[in-house]
Amino acid sequence: MPPAREKSARDLLDFYLEAGVDALVGEAPVDRFAPETAAPPTRTPQPVSLPPDLEIKGRASPPAAPIAPDEAAMAARAAAKTAETLDELRAILEKFDGCALKATATQLVFADGNPKARVMFIGEAPGRDEDIEGLPFVGRSGKLLDRMLAAIGLDRTSVYIANIVPWRPPGNRTPTPQESAICLPFIRRQIELADPDILVCLGGPSAQTLLGIKEGITKTRGRWFTFNTGKREIRALPTFHPAFLLRSPLQKRFAWRDFLAIKKALAG
Repeated sequence: MPPAREKSARDLLDFYLEAGVDALVGEAPVDRFAPETAAPPTRTPQPVSLPPDLEIKGRASPPAAPIAPDEAAMAARAAAKTAETLDELRAILEKFDGCALKATATQLVFADGNPKARVMFIGEAPGRDEDIEGLPFVGRSGKLLDRMLAAIGLDRTSVYIANIVPWRPPGNRTPTPQESAICLPFIRRQIELADPDILVCLGGPSAQTLLGIKEGITKTRGRWFTFNTGKREIRALPTFHPAFLLRSPLQKRFAWRDFLAIKKALAG
């Protein structure tokens, strides 16, 4: 195969892998350009005997119905309240089945860094690399975040990092409002238990979900807001998500201003 075609094929495979495709649909290739032929005669399915544990008066047990989003959100609120420590909260999330993203993700991505740190960073949802390693911000955007932290004298031992949604959406798509609403009680409890002095919302979805603001990140970045845990108020600062900065490097100068504001607040 010529090098150019081989590179194109590899790029296509990388795209499929990033989108979450990990299996073939069929065992044999299908020529979609071939003329249509008559469909083969259908076979009448033969009755199949079921194991005793699957038979209910001669019929298989129907699958359990999925939990409605509003019921899942209520269950999440009730479960999150019972957590007295971050370890308990993580254990509760491991057992929580109210968010459908758990079924498609590899594992829970709970947090990274120092839970006793004065500053907590919160993104939107894990990506492919995070889903594999089980830690937030470990891909390209995570490496950029590490460099931004180092520029103001911080690293992962002096910050705490998490996401609104702790499971990777298929294909790295944006979480739906329902998915974010279901997971919101858990991240709110996580913030309350970590109890940082400064909350940094990475990206518009994080700021809008946690702070209840309607404006986009371009208008809200660099402005201080207040996050109320129910026990105390925490200063909150929205800024650009590192993934956005990778796509729009000219915006890094504004993010740098925001990180300088974080450094100044920590020194105060």
